[in-house]
Amino acid sequence: MKKSLTSRKEDYSKWYNELVVKADLAENSAVRGCMTIKPYGYAIWEKMQAELDKRFKETGHENAYFPLFVPKSLFELEEKNAEGFAKECAVVTHYRLQNDPDRPGKLRVDPEAKLDEELVVRPTSEAVIWNTFKGWIESYRDLPLKINQWANVVRWEMRTRLFLRTTEFLWQEGHTAHATKKEAVEEAELINALYADFAENFLAIPVIEGLKSESEKFAGAVETYCIEAMMQDGKALQAGTSHFLGENFAKAFDVKFTSDQGKQEYVWATSWGVSTRLMGALVMTHSDDHGLVLPPNLAPIQVVIVPIFKNDEQLELISEKANAIAEALRSKGIRVKYDNRTTHKPGWKFAEYELKGIPLRIAIGPKDLEKGSVELARRDLLSKTFEQQEGLENLIENLLKDIQQELFNKAKAFRDDHITKADSFEEFKDILESKGGFISAHWDGTAETEEKIKELTKATIRCIPFSGDKEAGKCMFTGRDSAQRVLFAKAY
Repeated sequence: MKKSLTSRKEDYSKWYNELVVKADLAENSAVRGCMTIKPYGYAIWEKMQAELDKRFKETGHENAYFPLFVPKSLFELEEKNAEGFAKECAVVTHYRLQNDPDRPGKLRVDPEAKLDEELVVRPTSEAVIWNTFKGWIESYRDLPLKINQWANVVRWEMRTRLFLRTTEFLWQEGHTAHATKKEAVEEAELINALYADFAENFLAIPVIEGLKSESEKFAGAVETYCIEAMMQDGKALQAGTSHFLGENFAKAFDVKFTSDQGKQEYVWATSWGVSTRLMGALVMTHSDDHGLVLPPNLAPIQVVIVPIFKNDEQLELISEKANAIAEALRSKGIRVKYDNRTTHKPGWKFAEYELKGIPLRIAIGPKDLEKGSVELARRDLLSKTFEQQEGLENLIENLLKDIQQELFNKAKAFRDDHITKADSFEEFKDILESKGGFISAHWDGTAETEEKIKELTKATIRCIPFSGDKEAGKCMFTGRDSAQRVLFAKAY
């Protein structure tokens, strides 16, 4: 079985769409713009969830759950947030269906069941959460309040792509309240750094930390921190954001606390989130024309064992050794699967596991039993070696660490090679069309210049990086003074 893919060079977008479907990650659903995440894709998302959830709890956050529906009157209290999401909102206006008298056996919306107030299907939960926080916060003793929820959200999209942009998607959203501005800023920065570490050390995706420009920041935020990643086609992808909200939501929802000096003060806020968009980032950072390539830290199955046999007697002998190897691997905490199905040939299984990105594959046949060896295949290098069965678990433990690091190194080398300086608009346009990637250029800091560049090139400011060139210069578009270089790119 060989599920051939369109090559990345031939059509990167088509390659991505085919791979997500053929590797059993997700598929389009009967609901326009929405996806069904299949068990294998959801298993990968669960690994992301588990690791992030652990990190959130280690930094003092607790999980809760808030309603899917937000009354319109609450949603519109923070004006900038409401305005920013208004065009993406799905709205519930009625609460009942009835039999359609003109179409027997069919249903219609009951015209008499109109809601007194429309309900917005959450595009983000600040409104309903801050309305709730008002009842939870009275004194400085109630702060900081650090809440996270794992949920689904809806943002009405006209052009969708599996994982990258769908009408409904899964995510986590953190919402915190603090007594001081300093604490809230530190929280936003802490989470952004947590996201960066998770992306680099768990997903093996190198990212650049920075701030969003005024026009790119979250609606209702004072500052938006971000991590930006570079995909293999030279387009950027926003991998996570953390927002310092100032007192905006506290004032909109009248959330005050009594300070230790007995004064009534507004709380300071943050919100932050990553979504199933990370699944798309994972695919486009590491995978190749043969299928998925999964970092071992993330792979639901790190090692698969495939027996090579001609009859039941051979399978029985091979299984005894394979199960012993699997048990030795599990004792090391390695996630292993022994695929002894007789319904599929070994070649079919090899192709399937290659497509699904299993980091290591072990094949054992009768001759391997005689020699005390196995064939070991690395998915990232598409290489095969013969290794001794004795001590195999130690070799594999080290190999998985090596694969994890090498995937990061490869992606980082690509990313670094696709950060290019431009000092004029002509140079900027040439790099954008000929090479792509991040373009490091001076910008005069105005929304007008940013919008004009976007209009002419479709490139946006992805982030104002924390690291890198800080020297002053001249804007590559207007020639006006610039405090530092920022990173532009075309993006998903």
